[in-house]
Amino acid sequence: MDQKERMLNNLPYRSWLDGLPEDRMACKKKIFEYNNLAPDKTEERSALLRSILGKTCEGYLNIESPFFCDYGYNIEVGKDFFANYNFTVLDVGKVKIGDNFMAGPNVGIYTAGHPVHPESRNSGYEYGIDITIGDNVWVGGHVCIMPGVTIGNNVVIAGGSVVTKDIPDNMIAAGNPCKVIREITENDRDYYFRDRKFDVDDYK
Repeated sequence: MDQKERMLNNLPYRSWLDGLPEDRMACKKKIFEYNNLAPDKTEERSALLRSILGKTCEGYLNIESPFFCDYGYNIEVGKDFFANYNFTVLDVGKVKIGDNFMAGPNVGIYTAGHPVHPESRNSGYEYGIDITIGDNVWVGGHVCIMPGVTIGNNVVIAGGSVVTKDIPDNMIAAGNPCKVIREITENDRDYYFRDRKFDVDDYK
């Protein structure tokens, strides 16, 4: 098993071997082009973004510039995907994101990590552990999602959270480390912000 295969299997690997630097450089070139395309070049931006990501679906797809990732081909997203400015994905491991995803600015999804012990870390070995995010997830600004985390369906992660453990379906979670605050219920349907009710009828 070469170093790229080790990386893709969530095993310790060395990132300067077996074609990995070339893969990262190829991605960096596309990312540079994407981040420097004019905002009104919508078709070109969409086509280039789809060429960067490993798997996309039909429907809305947009990441506001600037966007950063390591490889691109390890990122899979569902339909109706939006990420705001400074979306950063360290996709050493697989990142799988479901339908109807929204991310605020400065969100980081980090599959990558390093050994804790200094001698092990200085050996040059690093790792990536897959991250999975379900359908209908909203991730607030400045959230960090750490290696190995699974976030369920219909979850809201409050801004500034650091997600180190799995979050079940239908939950609001917040904090550092991120913890479940409460379940999302039918009573939440009529409110757009805290105790403020919708003043229109076409949101249902």
